[in-house]
Amino acid sequence: MEQLGDAYGGRRWEGRDPRRVYAGAALGVLGALAVVLGLLVVTTPVGAWLGASDLRAAEKLAGTLGGLGIPAMFLGVVAVLPSSRRENVGVLVGAGFCLVGVAIFQVAYPERWTTGAETLAFETAMAYFVGTGLAFWFVFTAMASFRTRNNPQGMVRLELTRKGKKQTVTVTREEYQRYAKAIRSDGGETEQIIRELESRAEE
Repeated sequence: MEQLGDAYGGRRWEGRDPRRVYAGAALGVLGALAVVLGLLVVTTPVGAWLGASDLRAAEKLAGTLGGLGIPAMFLGVVAVLPSSRRENVGVLVGAGFCLVGVAIFQVAYPERWTTGAETLAFETAMAYFVGTGLAFWFVFTAMASFRTRNNPQGMVRLELTRKGKKQTVTVTREEYQRYAKAIRSDGGETEQIIRELESRAEE
């Protein structure tokens, strides 16, 4: 007999590639470490150990590390969470803008930062601002949708398996109770319920 599945199933990561989850977690950790290292470069002797002996070189290295670390953390979050394709693409585009900002920063700092005929501080800031804003928005929507999926507020997720093919449909508690009662009673309604659930799963 086909199975209706587990109500409020605890398998949050079902169907997700564990390698992607681990890679996302590693990317997030590396991003956080890059930001912390960037702070240490300009506040401790770490900069000299990394070859940034003078203040300008240390500031450039710190800006680069921080600039790369923040989008890496955003990418790590959406890789770990069960996010949609739209959210993944949105964060990737945002991270791309951040990389453009970092690249401009590499060209601009310090000679063409805020002094000289052609300064690039504004362009750098705008590219990075657009990138972080866009990435943050899609990270926020991924986190919000994840919380909603794990707090169904009266909804039940049913899994229907038929001929080796799995389908998932979300129903209200009342519908779930009606389906479960009909199947337990085996009053000849099982096939009708299965067809109804299959039609809803295909919508």
